[in-house]
Amino acid sequence: MKTPVCDFIRDYIQKDVTRLHMPGHKGVTAPGDITEVTGADVLYHAEGILKESQENASHLFGTAKTIYSTEGSSLSIRAMLCLLRMYVGRTPVIAAGRNAHKTFVTAAALLHADVRWLWPAQSTDLLSCRITAEELDGYLQNHSVDAVYITSPDYLGNVADIAALAQVCHSHHALLLVDNAHGAYLRFLKPSRHPIDLGADLCCDSAHKTLPVLTGGGYLHIANPGFFADQAQKAMSLYASTSPSYLILESLDACNAYLAETYPAKLQAYLPMVKALQTRLEAAGYVFMGQEPMKLTIAAKAYGYTGVELGQLLESQNLICEFADPDYLVLMLSPENGEAALEKLETVLLSIPQRDPILTSMPTMAEPTQAMPMADAILQAGEPLPLARCEGRILASPTVSCPPAIPVLVCGERVEPDAMSVMAYYGITELNVI
Repeated sequence: MKTPVCDFIRDYIQKDVTRLHMPGHKGVTAPGDITEVTGADVLYHAEGILKESQENASHLFGTAKTIYSTEGSSLSIRAMLCLLRMYVGRTPVIAAGRNAHKTFVTAAALLHADVRWLWPAQSTDLLSCRITAEELDGYLQNHSVDAVYITSPDYLGNVADIAALAQVCHSHHALLLVDNAHGAYLRFLKPSRHPIDLGADLCCDSAHKTLPVLTGGGYLHIANPGFFADQAQKAMSLYASTSPSYLILESLDACNAYLAETYPAKLQAYLPMVKALQTRLEAAGYVFMGQEPMKLTIAAKAYGYTGVELGQLLESQNLICEFADPDYLVLMLSPENGEAALEKLETVLLSIPQRDPILTSMPTMAEPTQAMPMADAILQAGEPLPLARCEGRILASPTVSCPPAIPVLVCGERVEPDAMSVMAYYGITELNVI
């Protein structure tokens, strides 16, 4: 596969030109960091090397159109909601899983979208927010929405049944939008488990989370030709910086060649190594959750520790984890870790003595009361107050998230005692309230 962006930047460096253009370092500290000079094309008005590179990515992911983001999935989420607004021609009605990233909340608020939160049937399922096809079908039989918005995989590695959810959505004439930020690599499993292949209409991937791409590199994927594919560049440009990083674009371009050539085989060889490690750790007493194959999420309390304690023990041996909270330890892996990293991880985890399980858990909470439209709340300055003084007030911040980024409350919801108990459990001590 050709890498037109990489080739252009390499040739530009070799020309040894005098750079009378941005950026101010003039190539001294980062020779490949250029701006939109002649021949470099214009992101979101792509007609040259960026158009060719994005078409290569579209071919790899099997989409009608794939567009690069140099601002991660956050930009693509904003664009997805904007496209939905443009498509329906009015304020969109969106049924959304409660475990949505805060970018969804801010984008929905600023677009004045009508968000109907999908809550799991079990209050203890707040973190994973599992929504089954049967539950969604029952909801859509009684509620008319323009789109359903799902986060899968979530931060803990839980994977929704996208194929079944897509079938339900389309039977009710609703679109399916998927935040697949943690799952770009799912396209290269056999068979593919990528949302586009399973029936999603739009989805975003954070390439940098699971693929060898610089931080900020991401994709907006459109499944089918037509309105969304035609308007995608416009939607991205409404929210994007006019100074995209060519270092990130170069890494996305280089990744195309890697994905087309050696990556699939490396991934297939690494998957059984990760699974075998998990099996051995389970035999030693560790408990895991989630179905995402390249993410190991340890339910730490079953082994007698908090996730924070396990994370600190690993960090003392220079094993730096993705995330830790009172309940879970999240370990994100990729073929780039190699076999040695798995061996070291196993050695350290097996050296930690098992203790009696910790039986405390997150308090349960009821669905919060929406006291004010999200858009009205998010645009108020609010007042910072200690948590203990916030009962009855309305949240002004976009979200108050319990780790890992699952909103306890979102802007416009009333602060009630059960939500305060959840926040206290996660160490949240102050809120910005109206």
